[in-house]
Amino acid sequence: MTGPGRIKVLLIDDHPLVIEGLRALLDSFERIELVGTAGLASQGLECAVRTRPDVILMDINMPQLGGIDAIGLFRRRVPDARILILSMHDSREYISAAVLQGAAGYVLKDVPTEEIVAAIETVAGGGRYFSAGVSAALLASGEGGGDGLSPREREVLALLAAGASNRDIAAALALSVATVETHRKNIKKKLGIATTAGLIRFAIQCGLVEEPPDIPTSG
Repeated sequence: MTGPGRIKVLLIDDHPLVIEGLRALLDSFERIELVGTAGLASQGLECAVRTRPDVILMDINMPQLGGIDAIGLFRRRVPDARILILSMHDSREYISAAVLQGAAGYVLKDVPTEEIVAAIETVAGGGRYFSAGVSAALLASGEGGGDGLSPREREVLALLAAGASNRDIAAALALSVATVETHRKNIKKKLGIATTAGLIRFAIQCGLVEEPPDIPTSG
């Protein structure tokens, strides 16, 4: 029964045992209301239109229509719903794709019960949530590990997310414009993102960027 202040959650996963386990988990929290379950993304979309959930908790690998491709459909049909991916996959490619499609969070299936609930509450409140394993994967090197982004690359990324040009970044960090461009290329390679626009969106949506430093005005 719907109650004031409760978070309405729709669960989509093609594994019945996962559905039942998560149903039992979510039903044990009074502040969460499970409004429906579905084994296919297409079925979940129909249910979401009827029930108008606050959070859609969805797997990635599903038959017919995968979770990544479904994100855009859900955002168009139920724009007020927040999409939280719950997956066993911790690869940068999966995570990046989900974020770029508009997912509000990404949680691995092996996290503690309390973390899944915390993620639901966070995204329902308008925030973003990425479990620790996801955050590590986001910053992993494109060469299959490595040290991820360097401190300088993080600074460049912060300024990019703030909308700074190469010239502005160079002035802010006392670098040459050519060096800034090299950093941009390296960041794209490490995060597996081809365009600057995608890189900016990725940085903001993932919460990888803190308050950027002041940007000197050009001219």
